[in-house]
Amino acid sequence: MANWKDSTVKWMYRAILAVLVLLIVYLLVKLFPFYKPFLHLLFTLLIPFLISMFIAYLLHPVVEALYKQNLPRWLAISLIYILFFGGIGYVLYKMYPVFIKQLRELINNLPGFVDTYRSWIYGMYERTSFLPESVHDRMDVMLLNIERMGEDLIASLGTRITGMLDIIILLAVIPVLVFYMLKDYPMMKRLLWQLTPRKFRNEGKQMLAEIDESLGGYIRGQLLVCLFVGVISILLLWLIGMHFPLVLGAIMGVTNIIPYFGPIFGAIPAVIIAFTINAKMMLFVIVVVFIVQLIESNLLSPYIVGKSLHIHPVLIIFALLVGGEVAGIAGMILAVPALTIVRVIIHHVRLHRTE
Repeated sequence: MANWKDSTVKWMYRAILAVLVLLIVYLLVKLFPFYKPFLHLLFTLLIPFLISMFIAYLLHPVVEALYKQNLPRWLAISLIYILFFGGIGYVLYKMYPVFIKQLRELINNLPGFVDTYRSWIYGMYERTSFLPESVHDRMDVMLLNIERMGEDLIASLGTRITGMLDIIILLAVIPVLVFYMLKDYPMMKRLLWQLTPRKFRNEGKQMLAEIDESLGGYIRGQLLVCLFVGVISILLLWLIGMHFPLVLGAIMGVTNIIPYFGPIFGAIPAVIIAFTINAKMMLFVIVVVFIVQLIESNLLSPYIVGKSLHIHPVLIIFALLVGGEVAGIAGMILAVPALTIVRVIIHHVRLHRTE
């Protein structure tokens, strides 16, 4: 009898807690317009710290490897620091002007691309004149939406990239933050565990170690694969004489960070622009995309990324769809890391309850 009462009280407590959580979520959604400016300001201030933490997380294993080879920590950090930021600075110095030039040319040629597509659409109308008028109306709406999306995307991309000078002062603090985060990493780690309740420390260390093992390898490997895909795409597009190879190859490399869907997103701009040139160029671009994805899926990803996630592809695709629905492209990029963290947490919660 006592066990039944205890079970009833426990379930009532859980139900009340669930209702309170739902109410809090509902209130947060309703009040979002009021605290949205504050969140925007807070996120803007936190951007340098978040980027610095991400870079420090990527570079820390290399620093630790050099430190284990009896190299002083400050010297190991300085070497990696100079190579990383010096390499990025040199690449930006050489490629940024060319990238901006090609991007501006792409934006200026956009009306010509639209005219080419319109002439193609008119020809398609003539060949499909036997279809009902309602079908043509739907095609008009669909193509108009595609045109608007393309124009908005390229225009916003140009505005953001050419406006990078406005945030140079903000981003200038990132190298300083990264240096001190790498230098004081052991102290920050000790402080974190001191703030953690003692009974959760062992379990927390095991959980974070497992997250770092799967997620860290995936992120570092995926970024390296994206770099290779971008470089290979730029070279191949340049060899076939495609217009704007630097911009289009960079898009193919960046979008490759999204599993399964990323290569499709990255190939669309190159194929569309190649179509406005001639059918031969479109065929060459499709062949380039096929070759790049063949190299990525059979050589780069298996050896660089490997099977660090240990998650079924169906779950990954589901997470990508959910992330895209919730937060668009950013949600799709963060979907797999979030799924990895949730998987590790669920595994440790089950293990803790079993024990």
